[in-house]
Amino acid sequence: MATASTNISTEYRRRGLGGAVYDSVADVGAVTIRWVETLGDMSLFMWRTISWLITRLPRRDTLVPAFYNIGVLSLPVIALTGTFIGMVLAVQSYTQFKQFGFETRLGALINLSMCRELGPVLAATMLAGRVGSAIAAEIGTMRVTEQVDALISMGANPIHYLVVPRFLGCLLMIPSLTVMAIFMGVVGGWLYSVEVFGIDSYHYWHNSQQFVENWDLFYGIFKSVFFGATIAIVSCYRGFNCAPGAEGVGRAATAAFVLSFVIILMLDFFLSIGLDSVHHMLWPEVK
Repeated sequence: MATASTNISTEYRRRGLGGAVYDSVADVGAVTIRWVETLGDMSLFMWRTISWLITRLPRRDTLVPAFYNIGVLSLPVIALTGTFIGMVLAVQSYTQFKQFGFETRLGALINLSMCRELGPVLAATMLAGRVGSAIAAEIGTMRVTEQVDALISMGANPIHYLVVPRFLGCLLMIPSLTVMAIFMGVVGGWLYSVEVFGIDSYHYWHNSQQFVENWDLFYGIFKSVFFGATIAIVSCYRGFNCAPGAEGVGRAATAAFVLSFVIILMLDFFLSIGLDSVHHMLWPEVK
């Protein structure tokens, strides 16, 4: 034993800095390969889901509960969060706007921010936390307790039975939740600005109308569709690939939320660039 330990320590001293660099590069390579494999596997999972969606729609008794759990039960938390986000924007922006005498234009900032960014990202984040984690935990529990295998043995496809209804629920319900978040944020910002800061309501809405267009509302709702699809695919994938045991279910739920949130932010960045480019193409600025 002593001889083996001496040989190992001698080998590491002989390798020195070069060995440490080699180990670091190897670790980075292993992580990269693992991420690429996960991305490819998730893409195949998404393709199978879309194929089943095109081939055959799910039954009503599986689709309606998914819509209710994802859409209706998420309304209170979305509305409450959106209201307070609008009021927080008013609180944080009022002092800076007042320094330049632009208090009445506070509504333009709040409404534009809610329509373009905060509304869709907020709704997607809350949906990933409330619904995505629950989906991953539910399907993960079914995987651990072999209920998924039981579905296969009865001739039912688990992706069609479990994933497609949840995918449709997230895809179709999140635009409505986004509209609710935007609406409550706009109302919350207006109430606080008018009742607390004493801003004139007419000029508040007049300036908002000048700066916020229908494109801005479409901007946020369009992005929310991609966010909803991401939450559904990532959560179901993590549930289907859950490790055994209660710890594995917990890790699947946590990983579903974290990965969904990271992908949502990345999609938000690239979709914003793409939508801005489309806007400039359709309505070029007059110089």
